[in-house]
Amino acid sequence: MAKSHLLLSLVRAGISGDRIMFRRAVEALIAEERGKRHEILADRLAKELEGPGLLAKPSGAEPLAVGTNLDLFYEITPNRSLEELILPGEVTSVCRDLIEEHHRHDLLRSHNLEPRHRALLIGPPGNGKTTLAECLACELMVPLIVVRYEGIIGSYLGETALRLRKLFDFVRVRPCVLFFDEFDTLGKERGDIHDTGEVKRVVSSLLLQIDALPSHVLVLTATNHSELLDRAVWRRFQVRVELPRPARTQIEQYFDRVQERIQVSLGIAPRALAQKLAGSSFSELEDFLENLLRRQVLSQGQVKPEEIARRELKQWLARVNPKKR
Repeated sequence: MAKSHLLLSLVRAGISGDRIMFRRAVEALIAEERGKRHEILADRLAKELEGPGLLAKPSGAEPLAVGTNLDLFYEITPNRSLEELILPGEVTSVCRDLIEEHHRHDLLRSHNLEPRHRALLIGPPGNGKTTLAECLACELMVPLIVVRYEGIIGSYLGETALRLRKLFDFVRVRPCVLFFDEFDTLGKERGDIHDTGEVKRVVSSLLLQIDALPSHVLVLTATNHSELLDRAVWRRFQVRVELPRPARTQIEQYFDRVQERIQVSLGIAPRALAQKLAGSSFSELEDFLENLLRRQVLSQGQVKPEEIARRELKQWLARVNPKKR
């Protein structure tokens, strides 16, 4: 049985003749049925949505078959929880608020409110933007849809905008997290004098498509270069999260957790590691850790962990930051 708020929306749209409200209510209904694994009913509703009639798109917008757009994205079944990440306190708080809004969307809708569903992740590379997207999808128990730019960006006039529309038409009828990594690739500033009219049209199309998405699609975008984003992009995102490089206390916490989980001595205290590796990103810390563990495994106990740790730390610092040798 459909949720009461969806039935009310359908009735209101029917009485008022509001086709946009009607279509959005049906899209939300399809998403809900897919969430319940009622795929046959969801597919029939989606077929009606694209057929000729009240629910059809305005003339000039050709129907797009669901299931033909897999070259535009790849889907990940998330399996990492938010608890696994070491985040600044304010970032954790914002993420928890966002998760609660989506888990309790019925309560919000009973007060004519919708959960926030557009978030921008900002920060230097290697500090967990993609991982955070996976964790949010896991907490919401929905798939993570990662956009493939090689499938989206075309070389012909209007091709990129058309593919974007195909992507959005596919995701709008299923609860999911839609993730754009390196979002400045698409959402760059339209005032750039080096850009063509086609780039400006793509950005405009992208923003309109994002605006039209229902709230059961959580749009997450990540960028290392926020200064390149179009000013209208900033206005679209209700949540903006900055993921900086980890502080020393976070690096120490990271190695503490690892040592506790694997029950193997790293050969050097986490606090000392944090001091030596200060300024590193989380991806750099993971690389260092994997190098250290490889050498421990290959030594077969013939070399002390302390000696391996000293040698690996010296080599790592020489390669990553010669000034810390």
